Amino acid sequence: MPGQPGRLEVGTVAMMNNSRKVMVIGLDCAPPELVFERWRDELPNLRRLIAEGVYGPLKTIVPPITIPAWTCMMTSKDPGQLGFYGFRNRADYSYQELSTANSTFVHEPTVWDILSRAGREVILVGVPQTYPPKPTNGCMVSCFLTPSTGSEYTFPPELKSEVEEVTDGYILDADGFRADDKEPIRQQVFEMTEKRFRLIRHLMTTRAWDFLMFVEIGVDRIHHAFWKYSDPRHRKYEPDSPYANVILDYYRFVDAQIGELLAMLDDRTVVFVVSDHGAKAMDGGFCLNEWLIREGYLRLKERPDGVMPIGKAQVDWARTTAWGAGGYYGRLFLNVKGRERHGTVDPNDYEKVRDEIKAGLEAATDEKEGLLNTRVFKPQEIYRECRNIPPDLIIYFGDLAWRSVGSVGHNAIHVFENDTGPDDANHAQHGIFIMWDPLRRQGVFREDLSIMDCAPTMLTTLGLPVPPDMAGKSIAWR
Repeated sequence: MPGQPGRLEVGTVAMMNNSRKVMVIGLDCAPPELVFERWRDELPNLRRLIAEGVYGPLKTIVPPITIPAWTCMMTSKDPGQLGFYGFRNRADYSYQELSTANSTFVHEPTVWDILSRAGREVILVGVPQTYPPKPTNGCMVSCFLTPSTGSEYTFPPELKSEVEEVTDGYILDADGFRADDKEPIRQQVFEMTEKRFRLIRHLMTTRAWDFLMFVEIGVDRIHHAFWKYSDPRHRKYEPDSPYANVILDYYRFVDAQIGELLAMLDDRTVVFVVSDHGAKAMDGGFCLNEWLIREGYLRLKERPDGVMPIGKAQVDWARTTAWGAGGYYGRLFLNVKGRERHGTVDPNDYEKVRDEIKAGLEAATDEKEGLLNTRVFKPQEIYRECRNIPPDLIIYFGDLAWRSVGSVGHNAIHVFENDTGPDDANHAQHGIFIMWDPLRRQGVFREDLSIMDCAPTMLTTLGLPVPPDMAGKSIAWR
């Protein structure tokens, strides 16, 4: 990673006081390889922040997923402490009941909660897991979890009409970004992003604020829809595609929008540019439940005629040891006696069976019988605690080069068409971090930054104490 060594250390910034302000620019899924390396010279505003600030790859949580990663960032708590481990989590120990982790699942104080209690004024736009919106000392426009703009998605509620008027019809998310018809996706992502930045410029000039944070989800959507057109290493690379420059053009567009925001700031404002995780080419899908069937851990009463979700398959639970779920990472659940209704795994054998499946997954191969280099995690070994119902195993197939396919009926372990629609990219373990202080300009590159450090650093910048139960440490100049 290019950069110059610096003397930044964890600690307290001596100059910080209550007169400072913080703007957090969230770019969901932005990877350091693009922002700091490949396209750095194409992004003049981000390049300036890098050259004059603190920057480096930001190690995210396991798993590297939008939810819970942004909430981990803004609470400095890991997924186990928060009690949710992805978008969808087991609601109970039944075999099918899942719940979506929205804002009602968040019980730990976020940075904006702490600031609100201290009387600081906040503006939030598009921050994941803020739907349904909660009261705050300021205003909030919630995130892509909002069902539609027909829902109540602002605080205060009367802000909604202003948002719709300013943006001429707000866009919460890019609809159907996993689709074969790429042009509507491209157009909508650009339009959505323009409206979001237009709204932010409006709010920052019509409201008092000490802390302003927004997250642009378009970066994530443009990666998933167009990655294969810009990455020569992608299995499905199309070098002559008319979409070859879509991601770069979008990054240039976002950079220009950021430039407009920077021009509106005074010397009181410290700017953070962060992402919740990175991105990488997706090589294919590993059919977790098909593998479990092959290895004898999952039994079906009958094979389906076609591909179907595991929740609709005829599972013989009385003869099943484990089953799994799909997504950018894998989740595996054991069928434990006394825990699941038809449990088969004796609690005394729990660790033995878990270790056996873990070893088998780590030894899994790709379609050419080469080692896939899969990583498997036990939640109890990586989190401070495990609230609610964690997966029994968390799996990175091919170290996130492959997604987990949870459906059955493929009659294969490896597939190269996504069962949820076309998708070119998976998530990666490192996002980006840039901290720019207009009163302290010198480029400092760091390789040891953690997503857990963000909340403490923002609080310190604003002159507030860091709660002792936060997992991270404040990053500061020295």
